[in-house]
Amino acid sequence: MANDSAVFFGQFVRSPGTTGAVAPSSRRLARAIACPVPERGDPVIVELGPGTGAFTAEIQRRLGGRGHHLAVEINPRLAELLAGRHPAAQVVVDDAAELPRILTERGLDRADAVISGLPWAAFSPSVQDRLLAAITAALAPAGAFTTFAYVHARTLPPALRFRRLLGTAFEEVVQSRTVWGNVPPAFVYHARRPRAAG
Repeated sequence: MANDSAVFFGQFVRSPGTTGAVAPSSRRLARAIACPVPERGDPVIVELGPGTGAFTAEIQRRLGGRGHHLAVEINPRLAELLAGRHPAAQVVVDDAAELPRILTERGLDRADAVISGLPWAAFSPSVQDRLLAAITAALAPAGAFTTFAYVHARTLPPALRFRRLLGTAFEEVVQSRTVWGNVPPAFVYHARRPRAAG
């Protein structure tokens, strides 16, 4: 949506370190990143950095009214917009690094999948470490984590560090093909089975 692009760009200008993108993600990228949502049962799905809801809509479509969908957004303006559009998702204004606490406060034990729209290449090493530690602590032993990166930024030092970090945090990490229909082109990291801390 043109309006979403304007909102996203405005939030990026105000806080590029937390918004991390100048435009919402495409439907093609949303389909690629939401693939860990199970087809059956009542899963707990956590979405981090949902922004204006490009991934939220696809997660909701796949859930079809089942399970729990927790969307953690640090930007109050984007969270308000998201809650109005997707009332079936439980939108929380908080820091994703507090994910274990956020789940506990809502009576949820572990997440079956964490789907992230966070700008990993924009984060310092300490922020990357804190966020990934929170994600692995919140995931079930067989849980899945998906996130994306922009093709043009994949050789930047923070992006390379994040890729190495994924390999130490998960037993399996697979990179998708390039999603050319996204602006800018992106790819998805599919990580499964978090390793035990330490």
